[in-house]
Amino acid sequence: MLDTLIIGSGPAGLTAAIYACRAELTFQVLEKEPTSGGQVINTYDVDNYPGLKGVGGFDLAMKFREHAEQLGTSFVNAQASSIEKREGAEGTYFAVQTNQGEFTARTVILATGASHAKLGVPGEDAFAGRGVSYCATCDGAFFRKKTAVVVGGGDVAAEDALFLARLCSKVYLVHRRGELRAAPVLATQVRENEKIEMRWNSVVEEIRGEAKVGSVLLKNLATGEHEELPTDAVFIAVGIVPSSAWLGDFVKLNERGYVVAGEDTAASVPGVFAAGDLRAKRLRQIITACSDGACAVTAVQDYLA
Repeated sequence: MLDTLIIGSGPAGLTAAIYACRAELTFQVLEKEPTSGGQVINTYDVDNYPGLKGVGGFDLAMKFREHAEQLGTSFVNAQASSIEKREGAEGTYFAVQTNQGEFTARTVILATGASHAKLGVPGEDAFAGRGVSYCATCDGAFFRKKTAVVVGGGDVAAEDALFLARLCSKVYLVHRRGELRAAPVLATQVRENEKIEMRWNSVVEEIRGEAKVGSVLLKNLATGEHEELPTDAVFIAVGIVPSSAWLGDFVKLNERGYVVAGEDTAASVPGVFAAGDLRAKRLRQIITACSDGACAVTAVQDYLA
């Protein structure tokens, strides 16, 4: 039986794989997507990973994957749907059901990350792929020399607006508050970019169009006034949702759906560990995900011992 199953291959899962190889553990990595990297692959520039200033997110993810592969990591393209704890002749183990069958191991490292949150407004689903996007670096090139709206106020929204300003003729950044939550350096770059125009204290109430996006209806929360803003695209960057629904009540989750686990990554069920954006913590960055991956393997070793 395997020592551990690593579910997910973003920075946390890939770092766990590297450390598991070095620890000579028997394991497999389950990844539902055709490409490893998680949300990192949608980041145009990664400017805060030590030693690799300005590296592309996709390139960084591929470096992580190549490192893990070179050490002998086995990857399986499979999506986990449930997990249960069992007792057998070899003691306690875990069974994970996937679309590729059942996988078992003595421990499990949960590294399924998170996905983009939605606005939940009329037109969002109807125009998905027809002007509504959650990935500026993926779809921005389709709107070269056109107008785009970015919704959000954090780092991702600021990064998206700056990226799109390189391609589009005009970018509107819509934020429900009066100042950005993004890192000060990003907020400064947004303010200084002549192509970016802010819509403060505003929310999107509806995305309109015919065959594709044509405009967004905004409401100013301070004045109550409405504005219909013509645009060719809407890029939504309003946060993330942990990919934990498949876990059910197997482990303890907090009120937002993140797995409750400390810095040792140990979840509420002994033998189960949570790493990366899935784990309840203050800071979700590539470097903290990598740290979690390393800590999870160390915790697995202690548990197996």
